[in-house]
Amino acid sequence: MITKKRKVANTKVDANKAYSLKEASSLVKEINTTKFDSSVDLHIKLGVDPKKADQAIRGTVSLPHGTGKTKRVLVLCTPDKEAEAKAAGADHVGLDEYITKIEGGWTDIDVIVATPSVMPKIGRLGKVLGPRNLMPNSKTGTVTNDVAGAITDLKGGKIAFKVDKVGIIHASIGRVSFTPEKIAENGIELINAIIKLKPSTSKGTYLKGVSMASTMSPGIAIDTKSVQN
Repeated sequence: MITKKRKVANTKVDANKAYSLKEASSLVKEINTTKFDSSVDLHIKLGVDPKKADQAIRGTVSLPHGTGKTKRVLVLCTPDKEAEAKAAGADHVGLDEYITKIEGGWTDIDVIVATPSVMPKIGRLGKVLGPRNLMPNSKTGTVTNDVAGAITDLKGGKIAFKVDKVGIIHASIGRVSFTPEKIAENGIELINAIIKLKPSTSKGTYLKGVSMASTMSPGIAIDTKSVQN
């Protein structure tokens, strides 16, 4: 059943129009129907075949205005790195006790940072962490000896993105409480990072479609030409 607020929101979005990123960033605030500070997300359709290793786009980007959400960070490391992790602001630090907790189903965290030396121990957690996109990975900067640097980046607005099996990247770029300018600037930062990762083997149109939506609001189609110039 569609609520009255959603019906009103739907009338404000022209389904036949592709908006500029700037227009969409203002409109997404206007059509928000939730009482809480909703997430603003971009959904980016790419002309790639994710089954091919070189076209399975993934990476990280530091959003200039953050995401509006403080990430809960778990650091899995040896004792000599624990003090560094705690000083940098990690929410949880340890190794064996957290491996046991995760094996028992605990995943009350947003991201895991691990040092390279402990990765052999963490490998068996793949079945739990993999489906939740929590597995540490060197490509996203979450497997590193620079524990403090990784935590600072993550707490400051660094996000990881990955294309799904149908060629779409979904990423949060802020909150509806952000100004339209901050939403747009975060959005263009993400899109530019994705464009830079275009594989040479990808033929035809790379950026096939972009849409923006807040939690429980209708999607707003964005003109791909407006975000590539």
